Amino acid sequence: MSEARGDAKLFVLDTNVILHDAGCLRCFEENDIVIPITVLEELDRFKKGNEDIHFQARAFLRRLDELTGDLLSAKGADLGPGLGCVRVIMARTHSQTLRDTFLSDSPDHRILDLALTLREQERHRPVILISKDTNLRMKAKSLGLIAQDYKNDKIETHEKLYTGKRYVTEMSTDLVDAFYREGRVPSSHVPLVDGPRPNENFVLKNGSKSVLATYRASDQTFGRVEKISAYGIQPRNAEQSFAIRALLDDDIKLVTLVGKAGSGKTLLALAAALEAKTRYRQILLARPVVALSNRDLGYLPGDIGAKLDPYMHPLYDNLGVIKHQHGEGDSGSKVQEWLEQHKLEVAPLPYIRGRSLQRTFFIIDEAQNLTPHEVKTIITRAGEGTKVVFTGDIHQIDHPYLDSLSNGLSYLISRMVGQSIYAHITLEKGERSALAELASDLL
Repeated sequence: MSEARGDAKLFVLDTNVILHDAGCLRCFEENDIVIPITVLEELDRFKKGNEDIHFQARAFLRRLDELTGDLLSAKGADLGPGLGCVRVIMARTHSQTLRDTFLSDSPDHRILDLALTLREQERHRPVILISKDTNLRMKAKSLGLIAQDYKNDKIETHEKLYTGKRYVTEMSTDLVDAFYREGRVPSSHVPLVDGPRPNENFVLKNGSKSVLATYRASDQTFGRVEKISAYGIQPRNAEQSFAIRALLDDDIKLVTLVGKAGSGKTLLALAAALEAKTRYRQILLARPVVALSNRDLGYLPGDIGAKLDPYMHPLYDNLGVIKHQHGEGDSGSKVQEWLEQHKLEVAPLPYIRGRSLQRTFFIIDEAQNLTPHEVKTIITRAGEGTKVVFTGDIHQIDHPYLDSLSNGLSYLISRMVGQSIYAHITLEKGERSALAELASDLL
């Protein structure tokens, strides 16, 4: 074993950390990293494929190969200035503790075994297992081993996550009246609002009087937000009015809508896209394909189209609401016509990879099931004239290695705050039905 440098820690990485972030080697500061040989064996199974985890596996293996050169010494490979070293260590046979505790052999148990062995050999410094697998972390802790989640792209807390709106009371009556009279008011005239961010929304109140406003950074003014409809869909609360305004503003190229079930996220995004259809070449709706159980696509009957159809049904349901709103009229028939002409397209998110989207209104539903890297990959598909909208509920995650703090949607919101072409709104009130609202609150 190499001699430890000062008080550097030793981190043992699980496979899912690498599949989440291929650049993780540069995120442990001056501490040393161990890659169990079992992890390399697992990564080998992920080299081929077009999903994000396959990209991450290939990128990590290429990076590790570059670092190690022709031969990887026992001391490991230097990761660069201010960073530690990385080593690949052969798996050990199960320790007596593991044999007594777990009946089966598995990659997780071999990683655990190696971490326990290193803890015995490197008593002069902490040995920490890093995994996004909650169950593996609990097993490690039960054996007295320090285990932590990979936190490099996690936000701090829910409380600090930007909501996109503020309520300000005790406004002067004259100021509220000025919004209705002038429509736009300089920020210097609204001293009660401290540090407004670009495209941040406000409910300004004075007793029974109130006005909805949005801050525009380009001229440092607050503009009144009117209650307008989008393709026949009327906003039912202030938050939905804010959302429609951002969705229909061509200067805002990226929008995130977060809210619980029934708050109208997807419906509003789709209605706004149809309202703005003439300004775009295509409307594209996509969702990540994440099963709600262990029965994946292979269990479903039919060809690939039939297998994917259940995952796309929620998007078609929202289209159905809009078509029903217009009955058999011209607007309703246009939706069906656009679907047939592929001007309005519903597709699984994996099928979007590699495309360059020009003048497209691109809606990504259930975005809380995306990793930060997948979100970045999607946004970098946006070509000239494209608007990207992410919708989701950060408290309803189906991905096994993501949570409300580490998913791509939360990460995107935390990183984009303050950008002039970005807007966000958290929809807190459910509008699907009284029953849905009750279930969301109590169950």
